[in-house]
Amino acid sequence: MAESHADLPPTRTIEPIDPPPQSRASTTAQLKADIDSGRTGDKAEVYDPGLSPLGTDDEAAGRPPSPERINLARQTEGQDRFAAGDRRASYAHHRQNKALWGFVAFIGLAALVFLSVYWLK
Repeated sequence: MAESHADLPPTRTIEPIDPPPQSRASTTAQLKADIDSGRTGDKAEVYDPGLSPLGTDDEAAGRPPSPERINLARQTEGQDRFAAGDRRASYAHHRQNKALWGFVAFIGLAALVFLSVYWLK
């Protein structure tokens, strides 16, 4: 018997996010969309739900960032890096986890050392 989850809203976390267009009066929501779209190079290109929107703590402190500062952040976070087509060599963009292969190699080497010591005994 299959369970029905009709009362749960659909999730957007697996769908790729398009980067927002540049604007003169950028918002923190656009900066977060830059990050979620992968434009900044730090994460995979999917929606990342957050407990509070980016910039909420600044607003709560009475110092919301100006559109000029957000524009500067948007430009320095990714536009210059990707203009020349240089993508970061990171797991988020190459979908290849090198640490996994390093761990497998370590386990294989440890097993080889263990078996060689056991065999020489």
